[in-house]
Amino acid sequence: MQDFIKQLPQLAKDKHTENKKFFAKLKKKPPKNLDLVMEELHTKEFERTDCLTCGNCCKTTGPLFTDKDVDRIAKHLKMKSVDFEKQYLRNDDDGDFVLQSVPCVFLGIDNYCSIYDVRPKACQEFPHTDRKKFQQIASLTMKNIEICPAAFNIVEKMKEKLQLSHKTNRRQ
Repeated sequence: MQDFIKQLPQLAKDKHTENKKFFAKLKKKPPKNLDLVMEELHTKEFERTDCLTCGNCCKTTGPLFTDKDVDRIAKHLKMKSVDFEKQYLRNDDDGDFVLQSVPCVFLGIDNYCSIYDVRPKACQEFPHTDRKKFQQIASLTMKNIEICPAAFNIVEKMKEKLQLSHKTNRRQ
């Protein structure tokens, strides 16, 4: 797994043009069954992928924290929301709450999250590959395949299954 994680940025870079074209076509004319296909691919991938063997998302990126996330996590940690914000968060360029630094301070050496039951919504939904209207999050997905082996695998399987690529299948 660790070798694959190390290779992901380059693999994603190598597939960038192909994926960009694919997502452009997907956005222009999404198949009627896209949500069902994505749910199926997501479920199958996470039957064989154990996030605890990876944790790359928590090691390399930080989620956005909504006000509800802040309140819920602060309560869990028996802190005031404002104190939680001061200790762990900062505002990014868009004014959103994000972690002050990565890797995530709540990630243990064993890849377990110390606030898993109350983790931010963005963490709960990551890598967003089972999201409704998946075609609308192409740019987010392009970023996620650089860090998440499961997201990379799901996108590759999606391209095979949906056959929207520019390749033609002609018999010679």
